[in-house]
Amino acid sequence: MQSIDLIRDNLKKSTERVLAKVEDMRDHGVVFPTPNGGGHTIWVLGHLAYIEALVIREFMLGESNPLAEWKSVFDGSDTTGEATDYPPFDEVLSACREMREWTTARLDSLSEDDLDEASANTPEGFEDTFGTYRLCLQFVADHWYMHRGQMADARRAAGLHRMWL
Repeated sequence: MQSIDLIRDNLKKSTERVLAKVEDMRDHGVVFPTPNGGGHTIWVLGHLAYIEALVIREFMLGESNPLAEWKSVFDGSDTTGEATDYPPFDEVLSACREMREWTTARLDSLSEDDLDEASANTPEGFEDTFGTYRLCLQFVADHWYMHRGQMADARRAAGLHRMWL
């Protein structure tokens, strides 16, 4: 197996495993995962979409972030329980799906050797995290997994059944 296949599989599985916990959270989008707050479902989805656009479009490719207007809402740890502070659930979920589909299509246009290409706009000091296409693509797959626990906790706090994926 080449690493491009592993990255493709990680993107696919992280998408499936995170979004499986989301579909029935529409009416519970701002239920906090802990009694002390945290990243509820709408925030996690928006954060995943925004960061994926930042890493792939801005860092890796040197393009503008198509979700740049979401920076103040989804690029930090401050969350509120007010649904009106966020775009509608379906809009955020759609953007999250679209960003992952765009990333996957971009990966499908690359070869194994292309993955070693230097990123166009690596933040200074983060070369070992975002310095190549390979690193950026693996980061976004891992990033979804990093936030998966918040989704599971938000489900539990909303009284929904545990999912084993």
